[in-house]
Amino acid sequence: MFKFFKRVSTVVSSELNSMLDKAEDPVKMLDQYMRDMAEDIREVEAAVAKQIANEKMLKRKADDANAMVEKRQKQAEQAIEAGNDDLARRALQDKKEHEGTATTLNESWERAKNDSEQLRTKLDEMKKEYQEMKLKKDSLKARAESAKTRTKINRTMSSIGNDESKQGFSRMEEKVLQFEAEAETSDDMSQQSRTLDDEFEELSKNDGVDDELAALKEKMNKQ
Repeated sequence: MFKFFKRVSTVVSSELNSMLDKAEDPVKMLDQYMRDMAEDIREVEAAVAKQIANEKMLKRKADDANAMVEKRQKQAEQAIEAGNDDLARRALQDKKEHEGTATTLNESWERAKNDSEQLRTKLDEMKKEYQEMKLKKDSLKARAESAKTRTKINRTMSSIGNDESKQGFSRMEEKVLQFEAEAETSDDMSQQSRTLDDEFEELSKNDGVDDELAALKEKMNKQ
C-alpha cells in the first residue's frame, strides 16, 4: 500500500508530458491519483485504529494479570499469618499461573505497541506526502490548463491568418464594393429617368416655409 505513494509521486513529477503525448487528460489523471492516495490513507487510518484498539485490549489484560499476581501474593501472606499453609500454597500456585499469563500478555502488548507506533509513523508520512502532492497537483493542473489555453489561442490565431480565411475575407470585401457600386448606379439612373414635368412639379411645390420666411423678414425690418 505504501509503495503506491512512491509510484504516484513518480508519475506526477515526471510523466506529465507522457500523459499529454498519449492524449490523456492530465487534470483528470491527477485528480484520480489524489483520490487513490486519499483512499489509501483511509485504509491505513482504519488499520491504525484497529491496531490501537488491539494494543489497548492487550494492555488491559496484562494489567489485570499483574493485578492478580499482586492479589495472590498478599493473600498468600495473609494465609501464612493465619497459619493456613495449604491456602497459602494454593494462592502461590495461582499466582504463578497469573505470572505466566502476565508475562505473555506483556510481551504481546509490547509488540502491539511497537506495531502501532510504526503504523502511526507511516500514516503521518503518508498524510505529509499527500499534502505535498496536493500542492504539486494544483501547480501541475494550473500549468496544464495554461498550456491548453495557449494551444487553443495559437490554433485560433493560426486559423485566422491562413490563406483560406484571407481569401474569404477578400471575397466579402469585393461583394461589399460591388453592392456600393450597384447602389451608386441605381441613384444615377434614377436621376436620369426624371422627366421635365417632374422637375417643374418639384419646382412648383411650396410647403409654406418661403412665405413664413418672407413674413418674418418683413416683421423684423419694421422693428
